Amino acid sequence: MRVRCLLLLSCLLSCPALADDARSRFREIWQDEWEWRLQELPLYATSVGEHRYDDRLGEVDPRAQQRRLKYWRRVRKALAGVDVAQFDARSAIDFAIYRAQIDSFIANIELGSHEMPMNSDSAFYTDLAFLPRQQPLRTAAEVRRYITRLRAVPAWFRQQIEQLRAGLASGRSLPRVTLEGRDAPIARVAALHDPAESDYYRPLERLSATIAPAVAEELRAQARAAIAQEVIPAHRELLAFLRESYLPGARRSIAASALPNGAAWYRQQIRDYTTLDLDAAEIHRIGLAEVARIEAAMQAVMDELKYRGDLKSFVQELRSDPRFFAHDADELLAQAAWVAKRADGALPRFFGHLPRLPYGVQAVPDAIAPTYTGGRYVPPADGATEPGWYWVNTYDLPSRPLYTLPALTLHEAVPGHHLQHALALEQGEQPPFRRHQYISAYGEGWALYAEELGVEMGIYRTPYERFGQLSYAMWRACRLVIDTGIHAHGWSRQRAIDYLLERSALSRHEATTEVDRYISWPGQALSYMLGAIRIRELRREAETALGEGFDIRAFHDSVLATGSVPLDLLSEHVHGWIEMERKRMHARDAAVH
Repeated sequence: MRVRCLLLLSCLLSCPALADDARSRFREIWQDEWEWRLQELPLYATSVGEHRYDDRLGEVDPRAQQRRLKYWRRVRKALAGVDVAQFDARSAIDFAIYRAQIDSFIANIELGSHEMPMNSDSAFYTDLAFLPRQQPLRTAAEVRRYITRLRAVPAWFRQQIEQLRAGLASGRSLPRVTLEGRDAPIARVAALHDPAESDYYRPLERLSATIAPAVAEELRAQARAAIAQEVIPAHRELLAFLRESYLPGARRSIAASALPNGAAWYRQQIRDYTTLDLDAAEIHRIGLAEVARIEAAMQAVMDELKYRGDLKSFVQELRSDPRFFAHDADELLAQAAWVAKRADGALPRFFGHLPRLPYGVQAVPDAIAPTYTGGRYVPPADGATEPGWYWVNTYDLPSRPLYTLPALTLHEAVPGHHLQHALALEQGEQPPFRRHQYISAYGEGWALYAEELGVEMGIYRTPYERFGQLSYAMWRACRLVIDTGIHAHGWSRQRAIDYLLERSALSRHEATTEVDRYISWPGQALSYMLGAIRIRELRREAETALGEGFDIRAFHDSVLATGSVPLDLLSEHVHGWIEMERKRMHARDAAVH
């Protein structure tokens, strides 16, 4: 297949007559590349519901990176020969998104991103932990593919170690300060003596009744052997490397600018995550303005509560007041579920089109909870029988205040990530490279906008919950200042932690975890507020242009109808929707008169 893909691309470059028109040429290019991409990245294939490659993990060594770089460069060259002027609006959006994907793949290999296959938030070994949730085990054949994949873990881990060694040699390592304690998920597996206690084994405890009992027992025995002989020793080998070689050799600096070609790499990360061509200085200025705006709103809530102290003392009281914290994990989960159901009930007043896919509420798995964020949305693979999951972190309950729970729920569940993702899955007419792409500025921008929308939805019932929403907004505004402060302006880790603690109601544990995330994952944290700002601007433009004819439900449907898109394309789409609405209103008025 790989040879056929390369031959086809060569023909497209030299024989344009093979394609009837520009759109068919583009379709041939992306279809072949998409099939190649799924083969090259089998874990990604599984995550998007393609299960032909569920028996492998793929290759990540330098040879594989160079092979991908060469192929994607050929794809980019082929795209340059497509006459985009012939495209309709939808095809032009598809082309722009696809070309940006290819450009990003190329730039990240050229700039050495693959030599840092982990950060303080996620890593290749935590990605592997999602396999039991993502890979179907309904038949004996599917279980055998899963076991074959487990047996591939040692070779895959060794290639990841090879990448990490290359990063140490080239100066592209994670900052040492963000690595402390991040090996806990590996250590947990490495310490196992009974493979049946592994999370990798748990799905085999409840195999389908369609698998004969004797076959099921044999498969379980094979899985236990694979975990005992391959998976657990591989984790022990990885743990030893991280503790004995990687951690001692990791860089002491924290700024992206300290990396080889660091300024260019950070600019690429900004472009990838925000889809905007902004430099760090401009983003820093935007952040300072947002911080000032939100500080004024927080002060207004304190005035409503007749609080006489300053913001710092108010936040300190909130952090120490036991009425704002759950007594146990079940209480926290129950409160999250209650907020989620109240949000569900408010959706029809704000959205015309709602998805069919449901979602549930679960605790963040124990293996990753200590260093994990406060909550997350975990989408199902395309075609899976699972719902979406809203994860709530029940680790260290004194760091999980209830007054921020409504904002977290709106962000991760509805009308935030679940609503947006579930609607995207229903857009079957979109090509898969769009349907399965997550553009952070769009997705995280929408989820932050959803937190703000909760005010209109009536979700925040007390001044404390409104303050919690503002604290979350402040948290995202501070990210603009902190991320650029660390990676472009020489900020220290402690200065960043203090800045966040002094302006938000986050606990010290959360603030420290968040800052380490920004240090080890440059640029990603910028996407939230910059995306939300653009959506707010578009709403104001629509309200001004349409006046009394503005329909909040239709506006939201329009924003979500595109699926995940760069912010400039979202703006073009909404501007087109505004114009259509204006014409429809004029036509209606003309008919009345």
